[in-house]
Amino acid sequence: MSELKTQLETDMRAALKSKDKVTLGTLRMIITAIRNEEVAGKSKRELDDAEVVKVLVKQAKQRREAADAFRAGGRAESADNELAEEAVIKRYLPTELTEAEVTELVRSAIAEGGFSGPQDMGKVMKAIGPKTAGRADGKLVAGIVKAELAGQGR
Repeated sequence: MSELKTQLETDMRAALKSKDKVTLGTLRMIITAIRNEEVAGKSKRELDDAEVVKVLVKQAKQRREAADAFRAGGRAESADNELAEEAVIKRYLPTELTEAEVTELVRSAIAEGGFSGPQDMGKVMKAIGPKTAGRADGKLVAGIVKAELAGQGR
């Protein structure tokens, strides 16, 4: 069993004992999402920590998008609840990379791979994917890669 999944289950039991409803509810949803992912596909399997982080990233993104939708619909209280759940999820994610750190990773990947021009965007994204997984928003990474490759093409 993954260490991260074990930690989530331990923290869920602690939240139950301390009557922390937000943490308890959030952790229950996350663990359910992890279990659903484990049984998805042709055969049941155990997720490793990297796969659990992917589930956490997906769950955090869903909370962020739901909060934005609630705010746009004038439901601030529901948006705040979603953001509180996202904060619980973020406790289990690796620290996020800054824009400068992502730019540095992109530049080194371009230099190491000898990539140039927008046609190599997919190759660069594949090269830096493992370094940014769960630590940076995909849209941010893609924007920086696109900008860096466009700057080189001139």
